Order: sequence, then structure tokens, then C-alpha cells
Amino acid sequence: MGLHKDDKEFRHPAVSYLDYKQLDMDRVLTALLPRLRWKGSPSVLVGSGADLSVDVFVEEITKHPDHFVGFDPEVTARWLETHLLDLVNRGKPGQAIAGLRPLHGFTYRFRVARRSRPYGADEQLYWMLHHGSTTRGTVLEQLKRFFFAGVDQRIGGVGDATEVDVETQTLINLCEAAKTKVTDREDRSRVRKIYPPLDTAAAELLTQDVTRLLYHRGVVPRSVLVDHLKILFAFHLARYHFRIMKTLPIWTTGDRVGFGGGFFLDVAGVPGTPAARLAETSAQAWYDRIPAFVQATFTVKKLDDFGWHLVKIGKLRKPADGMFLIEQLLSLLGPAHKADRGRFAEARLARVVEAASGEDNGLDPQIADLLQLKLDPFATYIEIITAYRIKFHRGYLTDCLDSLLLKHRPGAMLTQPRRGQRRFVLDSRLLEVLLQLALLRPDGAGALRTAAIRVDEFLAVLRDRYGLYIDELPPGDGFGQPSIIDHRALRENRAAFVARLREIGFYTDLSDAYLTQTITPRYRLGPDGAPR
Repeated sequence: MGLHKDDKEFRHPAVSYLDYKQLDMDRVLTALLPRLRWKGSPSVLVGSGADLSVDVFVEEITKHPDHFVGFDPEVTARWLETHLLDLVNRGKPGQAIAGLRPLHGFTYRFRVARRSRPYGADEQLYWMLHHGSTTRGTVLEQLKRFFFAGVDQRIGGVGDATEVDVETQTLINLCEAAKTKVTDREDRSRVRKIYPPLDTAAAELLTQDVTRLLYHRGVVPRSVLVDHLKILFAFHLARYHFRIMKTLPIWTTGDRVGFGGGFFLDVAGVPGTPAARLAETSAQAWYDRIPAFVQATFTVKKLDDFGWHLVKIGKLRKPADGMFLIEQLLSLLGPAHKADRGRFAEARLARVVEAASGEDNGLDPQIADLLQLKLDPFATYIEIITAYRIKFHRGYLTDCLDSLLLKHRPGAMLTQPRRGQRRFVLDSRLLEVLLQLALLRPDGAGALRTAAIRVDEFLAVLRDRYGLYIDELPPGDGFGQPSIIDHRALRENRAAFVARLREIGFYTDLSDAYLTQTITPRYRLGPDGAPR
């Protein structure tokens, strides 16, 4: 006999909208597109729900020569498969289409829902961007204009296509050709509960970075900029969830500390080096926080159940907007609600203990040990359901974080040998994205323009803005005072960082002097984002 459904329920949107599963950023971005169009709502597809194949798309293209001039079927099929289609099991016998690559807004209309699941990451991103802007909606409107370029927003049809490339124009034409078969409408079937991000500073930073990245849309090829957005979204989602993993368990003890933390990155990416071992220590310190986070999330979820129980029996006023915020839920741990909390937990405990009893009515030894501790009934209840479910949730959370850190993918901040430990790394594509953001500086008149930056200044930006450490150890988060060996590893890591800058074309040696090592912009942009 297993746990009751009410006891197993874990996820709470006040903590995160994510249903912690392995994520693919193409599918996350695809699901974000209708939310951009419908101001936070998902969409309901209207039209064909048939499974898709490469042949279906080729047929749609070749039978509309007015939209697709000179498209050879065989070449078109290869081009679609390699450039425009998001495939599962690519190149394997089970290869199938999940949808079109999210290079344009309306590509979400061609997704295959069962193969293109965002697991709540699209919702988390949208509301972080919504809450993270001091001028609400600005960055969301910028994203909407970027992704729906070439579309007349008034009628949803083809508009001015001067801003798009051939791949995007093909996708626009495909959507236009198929609009009589597949369209969509806003999904109003569910009442939305909009929770503010737990880490508001992380949401604000995401918003600032997306705004800065879109500043490059006039000089960076569209498909490249979309890839950069996916890397940036994944990076910020990972950073956000690591920060709440560290902080939420502390909040449940009554201590309201701020969010923070640092990650040490191995730049050279060579296993077994001193820098690699430091990066392994850093990764292990963060992943080891998963069990405490699982318990803290269970605490929040069961406090939500308890809060609605109090509303039902008339001992608590119904919350505004029909939802409890984190601060309200954690206040239910106070002494004012101790008696009611105990009675609520004891009723739940009786059900859990019954489920934990074997056929011979013998109690699971782990559960028996927890009961022997004679803790507060609510604390005992949380300990027991956590013990039951920790293995399940730890596995899914690990997979989710691995995928957000783009493990073994372009833009990765994580790697792991087949039989080795995880370690934080700095992939060249992630470095390039962060460089493009750092090289945009305020010009004194409220606008941005590109400007050169010293290497030591950029390292400070990585530390202070993102918590990424290259030539220093993060204070805490698995580290104490650096040893002599550590100092040598840090110097070698900094040298590898400069070498990586040189490899990707942002740095040229002018002098060996530390303060004259300068990173130069690849694109020179003026206040309006135009090249100069």
C-alpha cells in the first residue's frame, strides 16, 4: 500500500512552476511562444492533430509554389531535417518530429504535444520576465516583436519580412500556407494563479540580460541569436533554482536570509586537474542540497494544505487572489497555529503510518525510528513523507538541473565523465553570451553602447553579477580558505580563461601587464543598437 495522493503531492508554484523533469530548451522556447502571444496564457490548437513527418512538411511546401519558389523536394527534405525540425531520437530508428525549431513565433502551432513538453519551464520563464521588469511588459513585448517578426500583428498574417532571414521566412510561409488547417486560440479553460518569483533579484537579472541580448538583433544572425536566448534562458533557470535550493530550507527554519551563492568553473575542461577537482567540489556542494530542498518544498506544499484546512474550518481568512504566498505559508509554522497544525498533522500521520505497515502489520524500520524521535507532529509528518519520496524526487531534480545546465551540450555549465563526478565548466558558447552582455555599458545618457573591458573587470562581473568564480574560490558553498595548491590551480584557471577568450576572438595580446589585458567587442553598437 503506497502513500495517499495528498501526501505524495510535492510541487508548489509559489516555489517554482517547474515539474522537475529533464528539459529540452527547444521545447521550452516553443511553449513560451504562445505565452508571448497571449500575454501569459498557453494556447489551444485548432485543426489537424495528426502526427507529423518530414514528408508532410515537404508536401505542404511543394504544393504551395506561390509561397515556396524553386523548392526541390529532395533538397527540401534534407534541409528541413537538418535545420528546421526539432527531432527526438535524431538519426536513430525511433526518430520522430517534436515540432519545428522555435525560430519564429508561429512554429508552436506545429508541435507534437506528447514529444514537446516544457514541464512548466515556459511558465516559470514568462512570469520571471513579467515580474522582473520595472516597466512591466517591456522585455516581453521585445521578445514578441523579435519572434513574430514578419507577421502583421493585427491580422496574424504575413507582414513586413525585411527583418527575417530565409529560414524564418520559410517558417512564416509554411504557417501561412497551413493556416486553414492549423491555427490556435487562447486557452481560457484554467484560472491562472500568478505567483511572484521566490528570488526577485534573479528575475530582474534575467530581464536585464534578455534586454541586452536583444540589443544585438541587428548584427547577430537570427538563428544564432535564438540559440543564444536558449542558452541564456537555461543558464538563468538553473541559477534561479540553485539559489532557491540553498535558501528555501533556511527559510523553513525561521531565518529569512537573502539569496546568494557561488559556482567555481573549470575553464580548461580537462578532467583530473586541480581546477577540475575544485569544480567537482563546487558541483557536489550544490547538488548535495537537493534533499533539504525536497523537504522544504514538501513543507511549503503541506502548509498550503494546512492553510486551506484552516480556511475551511473558519480559522483563517481566504487569501487574496485565491492563493497563499510563501511568506503567508511559512507564518503558519508559528506558535499561533501550533495546536491546529498538530491536529492536522496527526490525522495525516495516521494515514501514512497505515500505509507504511506491512502485511504482517510491522512498521517500516525507518518510519518507526522517526516516530521514536517524538518530534512535533507536523515535523514528523514532513520527515516521513520526505523519507518515502526522497529517492524519487532527487533523481528527477538531478536530471532537471543537469538539463538546465546543458550538460554535454553547446553552452554547458556542467560536464560529467561516464564514471566520474559532475563538475562545473564554462563552455565557449556560454562565455560568448555572457561576454556580449558584459560588453554593453551605459553611456551616461540612459542608453547602452559597446565598450572594451579589462579581463579583471570581466572576471569581477562574472563573480558579482552571476556568482561565477574563475580565479577565486566562492566564499562558502563547499570551500574554506584556499591552500597553496588551490592558489596554483586558480592561476592556471585564469590563464585558461584568457586562452579561451583568445580562441573565440574577443581578446588579443597587447601586453603581459595584468591591467592592460583588454577584451574588445565583436560588434560595435551605438545607443539604439545600430552598428557604429
